[in-house]
Amino acid sequence: MTTSSLSPRRHLAALPPYTPVLPFDVRAAQLGRTPETIVKLDANENPYGPSPLARRALADLRYAHIYPDPESRALRQALAEFVDVPADHLLAGAGADELIDLLMRVMLEPGDKVLTCPPTFGMYAFDARLNAAQIVEVSRALPRSSTSLLKEGQGSGEAFSLDLDAIRRAVEEHRPKLLFLATPNNPDGSLPSPEILDALLDLPTLVVLDEAYIEFADEALGRHKSRIMQVPQRDNLIVLRTFSKWAGLAGLRVGYGAFPSWLMPTLWKAKQPYNVNVAAQEAARATLRDLEERQLVVAHLRYERERLYRGLQTIPYLEPYPSQANFILCRVVGKDAAALRQRLAEEFGILVRYFAKPGLEDHIRISVGRPQDTDRVLEALEEIANEGIAN
Repeated sequence: MTTSSLSPRRHLAALPPYTPVLPFDVRAAQLGRTPETIVKLDANENPYGPSPLARRALADLRYAHIYPDPESRALRQALAEFVDVPADHLLAGAGADELIDLLMRVMLEPGDKVLTCPPTFGMYAFDARLNAAQIVEVSRALPRSSTSLLKEGQGSGEAFSLDLDAIRRAVEEHRPKLLFLATPNNPDGSLPSPEILDALLDLPTLVVLDEAYIEFADEALGRHKSRIMQVPQRDNLIVLRTFSKWAGLAGLRVGYGAFPSWLMPTLWKAKQPYNVNVAAQEAARATLRDLEERQLVVAHLRYERERLYRGLQTIPYLEPYPSQANFILCRVVGKDAAALRQRLAEEFGILVRYFAKPGLEDHIRISVGRPQDTDRVLEALEEIANEGIAN
């Protein structure tokens, strides 16, 4: 056999790559700056890092030379107490990303369909295509601007709202095996109403709620919060969570999911045996023993989110959307959004996210940072506004 007769699976030839943000040190080097001078607000990371107990657990790590528990027993038991879900419904993964891919590998035959509601987290469509599935998209509402919505009396909450009737029609017509929904949604930070979630869970499909940012949702939202406790009572609900955001462990890659009992045996058979490393398991367990500190950090970030939002509202060329996550999406008016992102990086050392995707070409997303990060980004945006130069 010659190399000319070898090839990957045919459907992968047309697979568009997922584009993550560049590593911190690589981007700093490109900009001719040291990492210490960069304000990194492009990947929704927690700027405060791990909790003190998690840092101590990593410093005192004793068994890095021993393979981790393939069932993450101690972590799953701690999670069971944290989320009030029996441990036999919980599975840990190398980030929620691994669990998304694992779920698709065990559920999808080539040609099966997955329903998503763009704009949303790109890994749903990426992993579906990787597993030779077809994507069914029911787009969210994309208003002309938040200002126009307010003038029309609709309220800015209509932006990026779900089209429930269209979702119902798509489920009836296409019979997707999986429906993925980020709650809060990335990149806009919106939450669907409890009534819409209830309606989605009545559909004849397996609903996957990705709650990567749920810890940042306002406490006043009450039952808008996590649906994870409902998983044991429902056969068609999966809830995914992560330690990357609220816990500050993005670099260790540890997440978890709650799955219906009928699916767990297959997931256990299909997952990689040592998928969550020793350091990640120990840091996650330590975080769950340090909840008071984490709650304080989350409260700081919620407060800073509102301060950043108010500040962004004063920038004449930005229209920020209200958010229940640790980021704020902004429509850029009268300037080129990609050029604005580049200028913030090159002139001010501030990294924000730009999306070259349909409906988002004129948007940037800014992660919530520390108070000094908010100050720097608002000062830079104000300086650009005062110049009156359209990029």
